[in-house]
Amino acid sequence: MKRITTLGTVFVVGLVAVGLAVAGANRNWSTHANGEMEVPVRDTQGQGQAIFRLAKDGESIDYKLIASNIENVVMAHIHTSTGPGANGGIVVWLYPSTAVGIQAPAGGGRTNGVLAEGTITAANLTGALEGKQLADLVAALDGGTAYVNFHTNDGVLPANTGPGDFPGGEIRGDIN
Repeated sequence: MKRITTLGTVFVVGLVAVGLAVAGANRNWSTHANGEMEVPVRDTQGQGQAIFRLAKDGESIDYKLIASNIENVVMAHIHTSTGPGANGGIVVWLYPSTAVGIQAPAGGGRTNGVLAEGTITAANLTGALEGKQLADLVAALDGGTAYVNFHTNDGVLPANTGPGDFPGGEIRGDIN
């Protein structure tokens, strides 16, 4: 009986150790964004990439946004939705900064290369995640309900006239 108790204790301690190791491991997510993923679909040559890495302590996420063949990017965000193909609200601002409500000037020209790099913390969460923990964003990233959207605006009315002028979003990519 003592041997069974000892084996049980060793098993439980082992499970806890494995759980802690997984919790502290770096986690990564990425997406490739294009006009075909946008809802509704956009006719554009614009492309984007977003890369996210959770810090070992779980308190921050570093990110990099890369864009090519896209003009007049004014904003980029993480949105959450009910799943792929569904639109949802903004939960993190990524470009031009993580400060809520900041936009780059309209008509900014062509982007090819790194658009933005930064760090996300719980303080940067907005919308449905405002006041929540970073773990809630991680759950959305893990659950396939988060996407990145790159918004463009040429500064000339009317809006939505073609590439470089889709204020509601020109390219999108589901994060996985």
